[in-house]
Amino acid sequence: MKVCVIGGGSTYTPELVEGLLSRRDALDLHEIHLVDTDPSRLAILGPLARRMCDAVDDRVRVEWGSDRQVGIADSTFVVSQMRVGGMAARERDEQLGREFGLIGQETVGVGGFANALRTIPVALDIAADIERLAPDATLINFTNPAGLVTEALCRHTDVTTIGLCNVPWSIKARVARSLGVDMAAIEFDYVGLNHLSWVRGVTVDGVDRTAEVLDGLRRSVAERSGSHRDGEPDWTPEAIDTLGAIPNSYLRYYYEIDAWVRHQASHPTRASAVMAIEHALLEQYADPGLAEKPAELAERGGAHYSEAAAALMADIASDANTVHVINTPNRGVIAGLPGDVVVEVSVRIEGDRIEPIHVDALRPDVDALVRTVKDFELLTVQAAVDGDRDAAIRALVTNPLGPSISDAAALWERLVEVNAGWLGKLG
Repeated sequence: MKVCVIGGGSTYTPELVEGLLSRRDALDLHEIHLVDTDPSRLAILGPLARRMCDAVDDRVRVEWGSDRQVGIADSTFVVSQMRVGGMAARERDEQLGREFGLIGQETVGVGGFANALRTIPVALDIAADIERLAPDATLINFTNPAGLVTEALCRHTDVTTIGLCNVPWSIKARVARSLGVDMAAIEFDYVGLNHLSWVRGVTVDGVDRTAEVLDGLRRSVAERSGSHRDGEPDWTPEAIDTLGAIPNSYLRYYYEIDAWVRHQASHPTRASAVMAIEHALLEQYADPGLAEKPAELAERGGAHYSEAAAALMADIASDANTVHVINTPNRGVIAGLPGDVVVEVSVRIEGDRIEPIHVDALRPDVDALVRTVKDFELLTVQAAVDGDRDAAIRALVTNPLGPSISDAAALWERLVEVNAGWLGKLG
């Protein structure tokens, strides 16, 4: 099996290589091919990946280069973990929201919107290469905003695409630790969209332990006294009672908008911190004596990414009949949403068959938020694919974290200005 990694120069790559190596037998792994537009990063990550493979199993070949078509050709899996425009673009995304008194974040709100408009055209080009050069391959999309990019891929290509996020895996890992059980014993009632999801139920070996988990979450947030890392707005026990579910951490942006706007006014962007972390990581990666993932990578974020991605690929390859939380077309799983829109839900993996697991209807407040954000996503895809400025403006004002209609045109012009040359048909 050959695995192609688009965005192979990412600092996440050692995580992924470690995960693939740990499952090399189930995958029958023979080649990892890293593709990136930045040769300086590949010159560091390629040799490191090769050293990692040589230290574990020198039968696994590592190749790297900037020719995407060579990397994709004859692959069984193509993993997309790219960032179109690099970290400089992420910084601009986060600053864009701040400039207009809105939340500045890379995957939600106006920052996530700008990220999607840059990324969707590139993602569709990659899919076109897969259709020609590896038509039986599965595309695992980890590229943010993962749900929105997956929506575009599923709607406008014939490539088998699975959107993936580390958050569901991280939630399950935390719940398993809190209950003192193995992750494999846990099943979630998991509903929503990427970065907009709720765990409504937790069972362990068929026993409902939801109340116990929610009680533990209330105590945990009470001990933190409303402040997360670096003073970030946090959940409160009252918020957990209102939600009645384990919330995806990104829901804090939707439920605590004013608190987040106040917080970011006195704190630097996350992008600036990540750039410093990445600089230090790349210096470590360049050490010719390093042949394993360094512990400092945990500071980068994206915990459990390699586990989620590698486990999914291995289970598909080995017909493991296991359950994963992925981004996939709804197909009637969440009542009231169209069957072709992408949602984030639990599915059973049966070889190359993906069977979404039925869930009960969404509570009205959850349903309203999910529908609104999905409408924003569909307008964003329309804007990116058709070059439709009107759809872009409507997407901005539809987003719960977007601008007022009177500010939308000015924000759009600023977005186009700072992303000039990156927006495909939109500029």
